[in-house]
Amino acid sequence: MLVPLEAPFHRFTEVFDRAKAAHPKDPNAVVLSTVDQAGRPSSRVVLLKSFDGQGFVIFTNYESRKGKELTGQKAAALCFYWPETDEQVRVEGVAQKVSAAESDEYFATRARGSQLGAWASLQSQLLTSREALDQRLAAFEKKYDGQSVPRPPHWGGFRIKPTRIEFWKARE
Repeated sequence: MLVPLEAPFHRFTEVFDRAKAAHPKDPNAVVLSTVDQAGRPSSRVVLLKSFDGQGFVIFTNYESRKGKELTGQKAAALCFYWPETDEQVRVEGVAQKVSAAESDEYFATRARGSQLGAWASLQSQLLTSREALDQRLAAFEKKYDGQSVPRPPHWGGFRIKPTRIEFWKARE
């Protein structure tokens, strides 16, 4: 279905609201595709945290593979699919980091364990053992015991600013 350019976020809101009603577990799950410097694609499932007339926002470790690819190549694609409503939305666009204030605001809403995990996890790096990760987590739990956990400088959001949005609905 072709949608006028001024209407895609209104249309996405309608589709997303139907998906949330029909798919209570992670209706914001989306496949994010990026490309590396050699043009090789990579896809993974992430969680959409917000969207507005400027784009679709996700958060990650900037030092992860996806963070590096979004910072470097900037090309990104999102693919939402909700089998309960037989609808799909594809987004192609350009990634831009959100402001530090926007990243701080979202980080503050995360569960404390997730905040500490953002410090402890060395995303996209070889993990020598579960114990090593647990030790890093324990060190940050101790460091921030009894105080707020600040957002790590290597963690924040990206807004995928669409250049194309495609809506698909199954039907007989």
